[in-house]
Amino acid sequence: MSTVNKTSRVLGVAFLLQFFTSFSSGVFLKPALIAPGSISEIMIKIADNPSLIRAYILVDMLTALGIIFLGVMLFLTLRKRNETIALVALGFYILEAALLAGSRLETFSLLGMSQAYVATGQPALLETMASVALKSMDFVGSTLHMLAFCPGGILFYYLLYKSGVVPRALSLWGLITVLPLLIGTLLVVLGYEAPVFLYVLYMPFELVIGVWILVKGINEASEPRQQSAIAYASA
Repeated sequence: MSTVNKTSRVLGVAFLLQFFTSFSSGVFLKPALIAPGSISEIMIKIADNPSLIRAYILVDMLTALGIIFLGVMLFLTLRKRNETIALVALGFYILEAALLAGSRLETFSLLGMSQAYVATGQPALLETMASVALKSMDFVGSTLHMLAFCPGGILFYYLLYKSGVVPRALSLWGLITVLPLLIGTLLVVLGYEAPVFLYVLYMPFELVIGVWILVKGINEASEPRQQSAIAYASA
């Protein structure tokens, strides 16, 4: 029987927090600052909008904290199914958060370089430095960060599927759609351009599962408990 208790509400909130912070950062804040164009145009836009890029950094810091928060809640929910797998998955989530947070050091340095670029007459050397910082920020904060997420997501969603704490169709959606994410991320690591469709199917998953858990709760009669009850009854 599904129950809405304190733990399930917190897990639902964790999924929703992760969705909204990452969605706001990737869909609104980053494109407003770092749109396709020359590095000169990007630097001028950043220098003209320092509060916006600081907001971008702040939201990604919240995203990093949300990743750890979600990982801890998933670990607490699923450790009875397999504590070792849940702990490894949590480790990947912590690595993901660390990579995202670390990449924002490059974002902050990009702000300083952009302001100096405008103030000093747009020297070519600062364009080169900013281009390197931007590529480093994207590679660590987008590609490597996703590379850490994918194995952690696969392990957690596998445990969600096996435990039955949420409908198996829902956990199977997450499990299946993480695989194209992993393929796309590996393509980018190897220097290829990943098709957008590899990412689209996963995008609404955290929103949907977060709302489901918040409204419907989780199934506390997980499989390990059922097996224990059967074993006790037959003893």
